[in-house]
Amino acid sequence: MTDESWAGWYRDRRGSEAVILTTDGQSLRIRVRGTDFEGASFDGLRPVEGAPATEGLFDLPDGVLDDCVLEWDLPLPVLAAGTARQATLRCLLSLRRADPDLCLALHLDGAVYESNRAEGDFAAALATVQRVLPPDIHLQTCIACAFSDYFPAPVRGLSGGLACFRGAKDAYRDVAGGDDVADLWDRRTGFVQEIWSCREFEPRPAHGAGTGHRGAFPLELA
Repeated sequence: MTDESWAGWYRDRRGSEAVILTTDGQSLRIRVRGTDFEGASFDGLRPVEGAPATEGLFDLPDGVLDDCVLEWDLPLPVLAAGTARQATLRCLLSLRRADPDLCLALHLDGAVYESNRAEGDFAAALATVQRVLPPDIHLQTCIACAFSDYFPAPVRGLSGGLACFRGAKDAYRDVAGGDDVADLWDRRTGFVQEIWSCREFEPRPAHGAGTGHRGAFPLELA
């Protein structure tokens, strides 16, 4: 995978500054006030080994960046009426260890399609965006891909816990439910960010085999 960088802002009670978020689809990196942070999830960013002293510069309960706001934009591929397009996803994340709040807004052709104002994770926020999009517009990110799934468990994290099965496509296409995903788990290629997209993307089926543990994207609301 090739790194992508997204321009944004960091804010906390000590001030604000422009930052660059960098990811390879798996690990996230950001430099704030001269300190480099890294993690697999947005709520798991820790100072890298050998980073300068951070005392008094950040709130780091359990060593994790907390009590701050991150805001950034990234190009997001969509399929609009059968044509590949590039939209912009605006992300606003309030990091609080007990209860992070996330809001996503997709900008395309002058229109804005928003998630709820305080989503609990990227999977839910992206599903909300997809539900409010016109029926001929579809997200082309890992959360909407035919080869991604979560481990059959009641809890998932804010981001980055989505397993990619692009190295076992045929086997995953035959998956019908949670037990089958668990049996296939060791064949995953790795974990990816829900907002990531790669060249091997294929749309997730709406029903039947291949929808794995988490089902179609987005799930129909009752």
